[in-house]
Amino acid sequence: MKIGTWNLAGRWDARHRSLLEGMDCDVWLLTELRDGVALDGYAAHRSQAHMRRNAVRFACVLSRAPSEPLTDPHGASAAARVRGVVFCSSILPWRACGSEAPWSGSTHLARTTAAVDAIMAALPDAPLMWGGDWNHALAGREYSGSGAARARIQDALDARQLRAPTKDLPHRIPELLSIDHIALPVGVPATASRVSAVVDRVALSDHDIYVVECAEADLTAPRVANLRG
Repeated sequence: MKIGTWNLAGRWDARHRSLLEGMDCDVWLLTELRDGVALDGYAAHRSQAHMRRNAVRFACVLSRAPSEPLTDPHGASAAARVRGVVFCSSILPWRACGSEAPWSGSTHLARTTAAVDAIMAALPDAPLMWGGDWNHALAGREYSGSGAARARIQDALDARQLRAPTKDLPHRIPELLSIDHIALPVGVPATASRVSAVVDRVALSDHDIYVVECAEADLTAPRVANLRG
């Protein structure tokens, strides 16, 4: 199974479509996706909340297999169940996001804690893949988030027994690590890679694409479902 995440930064044209189609992912955890954007052969479940003057959704789950939409676990997240696995795409707070909805709290740490707590409380107790633009590196220098908020995200991953194989992948900015992540159960072998979103010297987004590959059978194995037990 191949799962990708990409923050499209509200942009879309034939080049974006071609890049997504060429990646041949089974599931996409997209963020900042324009209304009306669709891929042939994929079911789409978008977050209810908009950003950017009601033209762009915070998050979206695209799946080749039939999906069961779930209630948004947070205003900047979307979630769906696909073949027994819950997939959640999220944007998490960045330093300058402010406290207007969907964010709440007077500090960046408080806003991140509120968002992460809401997501973790809402998602079913089932095999989970959680990804998107978390606005935090999980290792190395912190650029867009904060160290305390990073620790809160890591605590949530640990509590749900998830790991993010994207944590050591590079950011497009030299010497930084990715802030876009995909996490999956700790017992599932997986490989992670970064794909440049610069095509013919044109940046299609200010984010690159990150991909995790694993065996679907490993995700749905009974031992994975019981990791928390």
